[in-house]
Amino acid sequence: MPETPAYEAYVRQSPERILEEASEFFMQRGNMNQALRDLARRLDEAGIPYAVLGAIALGQHGMPRMTLDIDILLTPRGLAQFKAQYLGRGYVPAFPGAERTFRASDTGVRIEVITSGEYPGDGLPKPVSFPDPQEAWVEIGGIRVITLERLIELKLASGMTAAHRLRDLADVQDLIRALSLAEQFAERLDSSVRPLYQKLWSQSQAPDRLQEG
Repeated sequence: MPETPAYEAYVRQSPERILEEASEFFMQRGNMNQALRDLARRLDEAGIPYAVLGAIALGQHGMPRMTLDIDILLTPRGLAQFKAQYLGRGYVPAFPGAERTFRASDTGVRIEVITSGEYPGDGLPKPVSFPDPQEAWVEIGGIRVITLERLIELKLASGMTAAHRLRDLADVQDLIRALSLAEQFAERLDSSVRPLYQKLWSQSQAPDRLQEG
């Protein structure tokens, strides 16, 4: 197993440190930590189920990744409630006509909403879809984050769709290494993505990068 770089070891010490590092690096785009915690607090106050996705979810689970956006999973009803309650009161559309992309009014941080029932990758129907956030979250550092199982499952399903989704497969391989995941972790995933997980797990035991083919 490759040695963990000193910087990654530093930021993995806490979820807050990952967000603080991202905020410092992208200071011109707003305070990521503040924006995430404000959003989580408002969703909790409104009783809107949510789960953080994307690069922040990777970081919360222990694999640092810098990002400019907050990706968040809501139900279609939750999205409608969020828009009715908070548009113009803390959040604005990111661009004219935007329905699921917003910005925090104070920090300017961009928020991308994905709704349950959508399909990862190319958006076409497949065995794996974005789950109901109420059924697929774990609290990390006071924030509801998508579970590791569902995060990996979604990335595998996305990575199977096209060559340009290799980043998702590389993320899974990086998670396997960073968290020392076992081959048996595949049993916790949808059967449609288990063979791909096992392939990436086998590759992760020797090479330092995602192998193609």
